Amino acid sequence: MRYQQRIGRMSVPGRKVRLATAAMLVATTMAACGDGQDDGAQVSAPKAPATIPELTTDPLTLSFIWFDWPPAQALEDFANAEYKKERPNATIKVNTVPNANWHDAMFTQFAARKTDFDIAILDSQHIGEAVTNGNILDITDFVKNNIDVTAYNPYLLAAYGQFPQAETGQRDENARLYGLPLLGDTWTMIYRKDLIGDQPPQTWDEMISVAEKCQADNPGVSGLAFHQANGSDAAAVTYNTVNGVYGGNLWDPKTRKIEGVLNDAAGQEAMDVLVNRMKPLTAKGSGNWFIDEVNAAVAQGKACIAFNWIAASGGLLDPKQSTLGTTREQILDKLGFATLPSQKTNLVPLGGMGMHVSAYSAEANQAEALNFMKWFERADIQKKWAAAGGVPARTDALESPEFLNAGPFNQVYADSVPRMRDMWNVPEYARLVDIENTNVNAALNGAKSPKDALDDIAKEQQAVLDSSNRRGGGGL
Repeated sequence: MRYQQRIGRMSVPGRKVRLATAAMLVATTMAACGDGQDDGAQVSAPKAPATIPELTTDPLTLSFIWFDWPPAQALEDFANAEYKKERPNATIKVNTVPNANWHDAMFTQFAARKTDFDIAILDSQHIGEAVTNGNILDITDFVKNNIDVTAYNPYLLAAYGQFPQAETGQRDENARLYGLPLLGDTWTMIYRKDLIGDQPPQTWDEMISVAEKCQADNPGVSGLAFHQANGSDAAAVTYNTVNGVYGGNLWDPKTRKIEGVLNDAAGQEAMDVLVNRMKPLTAKGSGNWFIDEVNAAVAQGKACIAFNWIAASGGLLDPKQSTLGTTREQILDKLGFATLPSQKTNLVPLGGMGMHVSAYSAEANQAEALNFMKWFERADIQKKWAAAGGVPARTDALESPEFLNAGPFNQVYADSVPRMRDMWNVPEYARLVDIENTNVNAALNGAKSPKDALDDIAKEQQAVLDSSNRRGGGGL
């Protein structure tokens, strides 16, 4: 089978969620998760051994947990095809849950101190909560002995494994590591070459103007398509992206101040641009759109310009899912992929996830997990993962023909890595993102004014940080 085809699907309609126990969320258990709260009862993360313990020769299933999207199936297929060449007794199973349940599915089990997964695939912002609750292994010594850290862009290694987090583009060599990169990602701008021309807009203001003209010239086609849903981190990432390019900041990580930073003049301008200039260029009913809905609009020829995660964009080239052509080549005659336009800055959102070993996994499975991570981060395996449709983090894999030739958007990712900015990497993340999603979605759907929505975000998020009594830490 061709992994590129599997990872490129826009959705996996027939795939069943295979993690029933995690999906059964109980309110009292959720309260025990902490949900990012700091009650003073932090638990130190247990340390992984510096060398891989002796591996079992008995049959073993190494279980992951992720959300349900094409890369999850691609990882399972790739690992079972390639890892089994070295560990034929090991079977890889990637359990999935809906994206909206992803955080809770992991942390409900973490709270119970018992997991049916060995490797948690965490968003970069989940790491702090898992570390402070002692849910994942500290792999600092393991990394020193087994991983060539110089092979990575320092920020990618920090973003997917370090806590406390460094500032964008930096890694603290003395900080502890709790994970290793699994899948890199960022947004790509997808544009209709046949409608707006071969050259993509270079600035955000130009992009909006081009989208306005395209919408006016093509009845039934919206100028823009982007994430707006009040779920996962959809609406929040959209606002944070616009905030970044217009020179705003989400907070001051050193002082832990959000109020007066997020909603300063730059932040207000960004919210005004999003709500009053971008939203009118979207389709009716798009207020709940996320990854699949944006992809569907592009594939059906209903959007001039769209934004989506690179790792979820491969299906756009599948003629079976597109009305833009009957072959991949015909589709690419109409679709272009580019890095995000700049404005006052050139920042882009950091996506992707890392691998983290559950502290509650059996010893034999923890040893297998460490062995898998060492194997996966090898240069030759990272290039194979790239050729299979994955988005690697190693610099040599990012610059390899195997990656750059695997998809028309892969060069976009390679060019975007130096521009990335993450969100708040703190244990309170889950509460912060819920506040932002709710209020940005409300502004996009007309339930709140842009100013009131942003002021409410700043006030409510500040209250969360203030109530935790935590000092400093985290970063963007």
